Amino acid sequence: MSLTFTLASRNLFHDRLRFIATLIGIVFSVVLVMVQMGLYLGFGHMVTTMIDHTSADIWVVPKGAKSFEDPSLLDLKLRDRVAGVQGVASANPLVIGFSDWRLDSGEVTPVFIVGVDPHDGGLQPWNVVDGDVRALSQGPTVAVDHSYFDRLGVKGVGGTAEIRGRRVKVVAVTDGIRSFTTTPYVFVDVKNARTYTGTPPDRASDLLVRLKPDADRGKTIEAIKAQVGDAGVLSTAEFRKRSHDFWLFGTGAGAALFAGALLGAIVGTVIVAQTLYSSTKDHLSEFATLRAMGSSNSYIYNVIIYQALLNALIGFSFAAAIGAVVVRMTAKSALPIVITPWLVAALLALTVVMCVISAIGAIFRIVRIDPATVFMR
Repeated sequence: MSLTFTLASRNLFHDRLRFIATLIGIVFSVVLVMVQMGLYLGFGHMVTTMIDHTSADIWVVPKGAKSFEDPSLLDLKLRDRVAGVQGVASANPLVIGFSDWRLDSGEVTPVFIVGVDPHDGGLQPWNVVDGDVRALSQGPTVAVDHSYFDRLGVKGVGGTAEIRGRRVKVVAVTDGIRSFTTTPYVFVDVKNARTYTGTPPDRASDLLVRLKPDADRGKTIEAIKAQVGDAGVLSTAEFRKRSHDFWLFGTGAGAALFAGALLGAIVGTVIVAQTLYSSTKDHLSEFATLRAMGSSNSYIYNVIIYQALLNALIGFSFAAAIGAVVVRMTAKSALPIVITPWLVAALLALTVVMCVISAIGAIFRIVRIDPATVFMR
């Protein structure tokens, strides 16, 4: 095995220019697939970010609601019914909706209002880097993400603007709470959210329900369903999946990203196959010499496979390093690229498979070599 590996590595590194060209092809292909899949995962993560940061066990949502951003409303009377169900610890209303943000310069930009109770812990701003979230309950105050400072015309805590003609002040700043629709999230007290979104006092967007520790989850959910009529009753995991599927598959946005990732994989496979096949083909005379010297077919096959594996591992290492840089560079962008450990493992396996398949293609070419050709040179 060591002799086979030594021959494979020497054969691979002998022509450094050809080796570099092969690596470039592999690295380009892997990075292409990695970026496309990273965009797909990043989008999938962003569409459920609000649900992921909510401590609710159960969501009561309007009939047919597809996602967190759905503008439909519930009758607030349902809150008392749900709160009275055995096993329910709390049922708090959530008020969300679009509104207009007027900068001090007079420019107007749309924002997405998220009305929260800063004391109940159901949903509130996270990754707070400046200010105090509890101050949201103290009058017309807001919390915004620093990535939207330019868009909102503020520079931090103390900044001011108007929402629907009402003066507001920034009292908390977060880091990393971005909307996939590019419309800034603006956190406010749930009471002020009604004013800013025009939501009637007897309506709410959703109910965030938390269960008691000893509650029978299944029975409690059935009891809640019996109290809310045609409203939807979903666990956080179910609502997350519904929202995820709606934005990724129902709107076509996710399908486009997935198609891009699939196309990247196909193009990457073709590039790697062509590159490795050409590299192996350039060494036909060497393999013909080995056959003329009496080397077995299995020995030659192993040499080619080892060359492919070396190419795969070295090329993937460079691609992974580039991917890490790309992730860091896009971390603060509107659509960050997300590369998870399982994606890295899957791409490593894909790279190895691509290289081995390419090597097998070259093997079919080599087995047809007549050893006598080495004496005809």
